[in-house]
Amino acid sequence: MTTTIEPTIIKERPPSASARLSLTPAGPVPGLLDGAWWPRSRDLLREIPTLTDALDACWGRITHVTVNPTHWPVIPRKVPVTGHTVHVGWFTDEQDPNKVILFSYTVGRLDLLVIPPETEPAAAGRLMSAATVSRGIRTASGLMADEAISHDAKDAQSREEVCREEVWETDGGAAIGISSSAPRR
Repeated sequence: MTTTIEPTIIKERPPSASARLSLTPAGPVPGLLDGAWWPRSRDLLREIPTLTDALDACWGRITHVTVNPTHWPVIPRKVPVTGHTVHVGWFTDEQDPNKVILFSYTVGRLDLLVIPPETEPAAAGRLMSAATVSRGIRTASGLMADEAISHDAKDAQSREEVCREEVWETDGGAAIGISSSAPRR
């Protein structure tokens, strides 16, 4: 896997929609994840400002972000955000590819599940809920694997239902292998 690190080019940021973010409620015992983030693209220069805008007010100024380059085609060293610059780092072996870590002077560290931008809304909702469970013990990749298994099971069930319906239609409405104890007239 080759990762491209480009120099930061400071441009005028287009207005963006709010961050799709879900955070774990504060509690005495933290879980492995502090929430989930569903970016709209794989462009960190575009997505990090939206994320930090949502978090800076309640969690303190985000100063550093780390990612695994597996899902990010370009990783800038610095990202200009509202009022400051966020430094971006990356780790291939040390960091879960489905997680982003944010550092703040106030809170310390936030670990967020990153839901791929192309994820269907229903699946993203399930993942956001699963990532915000208090005292959660599932890793980011574990949650993504669970969702993939769940999605595959639903697809298999759907295909089975379609197959049963096709058998029903082609057999004149009588299911194969089902015998009736009632006499025919």
